[in-house]
Amino acid sequence: MTGRTRALVVDDEAAILRFLKPALEANNYEMIGAATAAEAVKHIAADAPDIVLLDLGLPDGDGKDVIRRVREWSDVPIVVLSARDREIEKIESLDLGADDYVNKPFNVGELMARMRTALRHRMQRKAETPILRVGDVEVDAVRRRVLRAGKELKLTPKEFDLLSFLARNAGRVVTHKQILAAVWGVAHTEDTQYLRVYIGQLRQKIEDQVTEPRIILTEPGIGYRIGEN
Repeated sequence: MTGRTRALVVDDEAAILRFLKPALEANNYEMIGAATAAEAVKHIAADAPDIVLLDLGLPDGDGKDVIRRVREWSDVPIVVLSARDREIEKIESLDLGADDYVNKPFNVGELMARMRTALRHRMQRKAETPILRVGDVEVDAVRRRVLRAGKELKLTPKEFDLLSFLARNAGRVVTHKQILAAVWGVAHTEDTQYLRVYIGQLRQKIEDQVTEPRIILTEPGIGYRIGEN
């Protein structure tokens, strides 16, 4: 046993694997490499990595197909690494179950931070704690109440459901469609303007400065993420 976190890097560019290996090892990761979608699924099933870094453009298929297949039986954190910069690619990857999306070329420091956040998110999911904390905001899922710096906030039922969903997914980007389906139901997945109104209301209640939010962050054209603070 190495005691290191196991990271599977799926990319058909050998230069990317060579670049990432020393960076990952310096941050206490053990790297496993794969160049195809088939190898990726095989490694995830056989080696049980702690986190997956996944390119979308693979020689034997699309990385989104890997996400779709793996999410049928595994909750391993998946961070997409791709040169594809179209918003639709990001949204589709996240809707399929990816935890985050980092554009190539990327900064190693930012990538490591995103990986740590995705791993923390997985640990929080497994803990299934009824108390969720984001900065000085505490969400009590059992009593359905929210405290900020120890003071109870007055939220409507839908505002609570929205904040609770975001808090449960702290550390990952959640798309408009994912939020709307979870909080309002699948019939409302196109009501993005409705969602923006509720996000604005929540920010009025939990942010120090609504114009510079630190808790509920916007991912333009995609969705929202809970800030790490």
